[in-house]
Amino acid sequence: MKNNYRLKQITVIGDSDAPKETCDISYRIGKIIAELGYTLITGGRSGVMEYASQGAFENGGLTIGIIPSVELKDANKWCKVVIPTGIGHARNVLTILSADIVIAIGGAAGTLSEVCLAWIHNKQIITMSGYGGWSDKLGNSVLDHRRSEKIYECKNLEDLTKILEK
Repeated sequence: MKNNYRLKQITVIGDSDAPKETCDISYRIGKIIAELGYTLITGGRSGVMEYASQGAFENGGLTIGIIPSVELKDANKWCKVVIPTGIGHARNVLTILSADIVIAIGGAAGTLSEVCLAWIHNKQIITMSGYGGWSDKLGNSVLDHRRSEKIYECKNLEDLTKILEK
């Protein structure tokens, strides 16, 4: 029997040292996730993760941070639930496996590793274009032979909202 009570879980990934414009869009994405009644999962640290968490938190959303360290205090203040792993970047596997959908905004090597894990584990991947990093490079692409569908590229929040409402 299917569990109709579980909230959809959206993992947002991106730069921990993101520029202001990227942080602003991350906040707005977190807000949309909360307004739709979904759970937000991040790596629980700064930049994209913190601003998405703040946007969701301030709009009544459930925010979960899966952090690389063992200290609860290392999470950003907007995480309602903190999961300390003590496994460093290997925690990226947990952030991805916890997701129904993965949204990438900007991003460097850590974000790329998460996109690759999402691809391997057949997660729906959405990139926000216009914020640099891997999200600009990977939108509308197929990573390898494992899947035929492309990584979905969103050019604006309206497109993203339509996808998340489905």
